[in-house]
Amino acid sequence: MSKKAIVFGATSGIGKALAQLMVKDGYTVAITGRRKDKLLEIQAANPKQYIIKKHDVTKLEDSEKVFNELTQELGTVDLIVYSSGVAEPNYNLEWNKELPTLNVNVIGAVKIYGLAYNFFHQQGYGHLVGISSVAGLRGNRHTPAYFASKAFQNNYLESLWMKAKRSKSKIHITDIAPGFVDTKMALGDTFGMASVDKATQQIYSAIQRKKKKAYVTKRWGLVAFVMKRLPAKLLMKLA
Repeated sequence: MSKKAIVFGATSGIGKALAQLMVKDGYTVAITGRRKDKLLEIQAANPKQYIIKKHDVTKLEDSEKVFNELTQELGTVDLIVYSSGVAEPNYNLEWNKELPTLNVNVIGAVKIYGLAYNFFHQQGYGHLVGISSVAGLRGNRHTPAYFASKAFQNNYLESLWMKAKRSKSKIHITDIAPGFVDTKMALGDTFGMASVDKATQQIYSAIQRKKKKAYVTKRWGLVAFVMKRLPAKLLMKLA
C-alpha cells in the first residue's frame, strides 16, 4: 500500500519540490494552493499520484472543509506538511503588510497544525512537518512580523512535539528551519543562498529520519548556534 501525504502550499518553491520528491518515492500526494492552474500543471506530470485542491489557508472555514475532504479521499494519511508562507519587508510597519503575514504564517498555520494533530491522534499515527525558518531565532527591524511569525511556529511545533511525546503516541513532529533558499520569498542574493533542489533534498532527508528540528542547509545549524548567543546590540547592526 502506497504512502499518503498532504502538502499545504505546493504551487511553487519548497512545497512543490517536496511534493515531487514524495511522488518519486512512491507517495500519493494531495497538494493545495491558491493557483489552480499551477496545481494542474504539477498534477499533469503524474495524474495517478497527485490529488489537487484549490485552497487559501487564510480562509479558515475552507481549511477545515478542504482538510476533511482530502483526508476522507485519502483514507489514511502518513505525512502532512505545512509549507505556506508570506514574507515582505515592512520598514514603516504598514498594517496591510503585517496582517497577511500573520494570517498565513500564524493563524493559517495553527489551523492546519491543529487539524493535523487531532487527525493523527484519532488515526493512531502520523507525521506533521512545519516549514518555519531560521528567521524565528531572533528579531529583525526590517521584517518584524515575518521573524516573529516564524518564532511562533518554532514554539508551536515544539509544543506539539512535547504533547505527542507526553502522550506516548506514534505522532512525530518535525520543525524544518531553512536559511536562505532561492525561491520567490528570497529577498535578493543573500548569504548562504541554497538552490531549491539542494534544500529540498535535505528537508526530505530530515523528514525521513523523523527529526525533531532540522536547519537547512546544514551550515545554518552553526549559524543558529551563534545567532542565539549574539548580544542584541551586535545583532542590531547585522539585522
